[in-house]
Amino acid sequence: MPSVRAERPGAAALLGWLTDPEAPRLCLVSGAPGLLDWLAAHGPRAAGRHRTVRALVPLTGRTALGTAWAVADRLGVVAASPGDLVRALATAENGRAARTVLILPDLHGAAEPAAVAALVADLARLGRVRLVVETRPDTAEHALLAAGERVAVVAEEEPDTGPPEPAAPPFVDLSDPVAVCGADPVAVTTGYVRDEGDDHGGLRTAWTRAGQALCAARTPAERALGLLAVLGDGADPRLRPALGELAGPAPWRVRWTRVTGDVAPPWPGPVAALAAQDGTLLVADLGGTVRLLAAADARPLGRLDHPVGGRVTALAPAPDGTVLLLDERGRLHTVRGREPRAPYLQRLTTAVTATLTRHPGTALAAIAGSVVVGDRLGSVHAFGLTGLHQAALHSGRVTAVAAVESATPFVCSGGADGAVRLWTPGRDADPAPLTERPSPVVSLAATETPHGPVLAAAWADGVVELHRLEQRTRTPFRPGPPVRAVTTTPDGALIVGLDDALLRLEPRT
Repeated sequence: MPSVRAERPGAAALLGWLTDPEAPRLCLVSGAPGLLDWLAAHGPRAAGRHRTVRALVPLTGRTALGTAWAVADRLGVVAASPGDLVRALATAENGRAARTVLILPDLHGAAEPAAVAALVADLARLGRVRLVVETRPDTAEHALLAAGERVAVVAEEEPDTGPPEPAAPPFVDLSDPVAVCGADPVAVTTGYVRDEGDDHGGLRTAWTRAGQALCAARTPAERALGLLAVLGDGADPRLRPALGELAGPAPWRVRWTRVTGDVAPPWPGPVAALAAQDGTLLVADLGGTVRLLAAADARPLGRLDHPVGGRVTALAPAPDGTVLLLDERGRLHTVRGREPRAPYLQRLTTAVTATLTRHPGTALAAIAGSVVVGDRLGSVHAFGLTGLHQAALHSGRVTAVAAVESATPFVCSGGADGAVRLWTPGRDADPAPLTERPSPVVSLAATETPHGPVLAAAWADGVVELHRLEQRTRTPFRPGPPVRAVTTTPDGALIVGLDDALLRLEPRT
């Protein structure tokens, strides 16, 4: 790599662009070999007081799909396609994109330079992220980007001595799960993009479904686990045992999975909310239907007859068999169990229902004698038989709550601030979060198990964690697509709901 000094004209110009808040969001660099690598290696301090995060995404060998996955990963969003990335950044609640400078070397070495350039142009027009791209002036992709409304150009007089055109990607047998899990994920992605006509026994569909997480995975075992989690029942029957063996070192075991297109048992549809009750899963879809499935094997058991019109955003089974539901307008609804409710419990839910009619809730949980509700201002309210307890736990909206019936009942809450907190009603909340990520929490679930309470948390960046609270351990999982809901079972299993899959994982230890 040619040496780079800050006094070099290109370096000075690039730092000037970086530190100017009024500069265009897109900067094209040409004729300056090594400059972008230098910029990434020197970190934010090389840019003076302008505190930004610099995310390096080399474009060599990448398709537009592979680039979208890599960029999404750097920016803390989940994207299934280039268009999905643009939409995700346009609506993302976290501010990571605005604080990030994407450094994209070697556009001319991409597997799909024109398609990657089109994605870069879309991101630049969005205005949520700053991009610096290495291009060659004599290429069509440079002309496309340079034609934008506001573009900065850094060009040195020396001729371009960048890396030569990349060779063809290394051969990978895209039908062999061992080869796919062990190969360079960029090469695998490029191979599947170029080979649209062959599904390779179902591996291609599974890879493109979970690709963002698979490309970020560090080991073949993690990739095998990710493929297993989204493999459809129409896949080559030899794949599942082969992937299961490869996934042996991973911390999870896939018990079952149901993905779009499955017929035996059928896929229950996109998941909006999840809950578990006495060996039964309650699965709410986007239209408001709540399906009942056997937690052990996902067999369909019928539907919940409930009064909610429209989307259900939270399900909260109570110990007496009653199911509480929160609708998209923040109102509470009750579905009675087979046994008559005790009068005091009926009075409690009636009072909470009346309260949420006036002050809509944003999250819901229930345990014996208590209903827990989150609100849009960051507070959690525990309505109980002995009164109301409240705590301001989050900055911004409370997005999820869960409650655990144990010797000392406690509440878990998650918010748009990315924090997950524990709170025992009637006591001061712990000032330190149990865990947090720079992304909004989307779902929480907690259950008492023979080994103590467990908590599952999911964030908008696609990460799920299972916490064993007494052991103070956590086990992460990334399925690839956005996680919509999670729940846990009394034996410690984790159920994850996605737009196109529902799966059950069991920790190996």
